[in-house]
This record gives sequence, structure tokens and C-alpha cells, in this order.
Amino acid sequence: MNRTLMAALMGALVIAAPTAQAQTALPAGALPEPPAVELYSGADAQAVLEARLLALKTVMTLTPEQQKLWPPVEAAIRAVAKLSAERRAERAKAPPPADFVAILERTADAEALRARDLKSVTAALKPLVASLTPEQQRRIPAFLGLRESSGLPQPTAEIWLFEEEN
Repeated sequence: MNRTLMAALMGALVIAAPTAQAQTALPAGALPEPPAVELYSGADAQAVLEARLLALKTVMTLTPEQQKLWPPVEAAIRAVAKLSAERRAERAKAPPPADFVAILERTADAEALRARDLKSVTAALKPLVASLTPEQQRRIPAFLGLRESSGLPQPTAEIWLFEEEN
């Protein structure tokens, strides 16, 4: 079991143990608390990534010629997802920031890395998108998690490519 998962489980036990001991009988008619949500595992993240890649490809309805341009896009998305998960694991091991300036610095560093990763995805996408019809292109932004905002930049954390990092 990886260290992050083990640390999360231990933290949950430390938090839950006093609560479990302090529980008393529920008042008449009161519903019990729902069970805690299970932790999102690496296998879960991989399954979601596989589903999203398949769905993205399906949403675009690629022609046989366009299919040839898909592998670099898929490889770029997979690489970004892997790097994002690695950064999350590194962040989990890091000591807490000393103050708000350290938080801002970490945020800036994370955005710079996500910007680099996003550039690699856009470079892989350009040849494929150039071959797509306007109808095919129209389907992609919302699927990626982009919102309509008059062309204004949006935080990369809102794009599902970086979901593993959040």
C-alpha cells in the first residue's frame, strides 16, 4: 500500500476513533450518519482516465484519417495525468507551508508546471483539431471542462486533465 494511502487511512482512524467512542444512541426518528466516502484509489483514477479518453474519442467521431492523429493526443493526455498524480503525491509528502507567501509560491510553481503540461497537450491536439469539422470541434471544449468565459483564461485546476493533482 502506498504511503499516501496509508497516511490518509491513519489520519481517518485518528479522527474517527474519538468520535466513534463518543457516540450515543440516536434520538427517536433521527437517521444515522451516512458512511464515509471511500478513498479514490490509483486504480479508480486509471479507470476514470480510460473512460474519459474513450469518451473524448467517441464524442469527436473521428474518421479513419483522423484516427491516425489520435495516438499523440492520447499519449500527451496520459503523460499529463501521470505527472499530475506524481505532483499530488509529492505535495502530500511536503511539510505544510509556513505562511501565505509559501502558499502563493507553491501555487505559482504548480500553475507553471500545469502550463507546461497543457502546452504539450495543445501541441499534440493541433494536428488533430486542424482535421476536425466545426461540428467535431464544437464538442471538445465542454467535454474537457472548459467553460464559456468570453475567451478569458480559466484556472487549470478546473480542467479534468489535472484532476489527479487537486
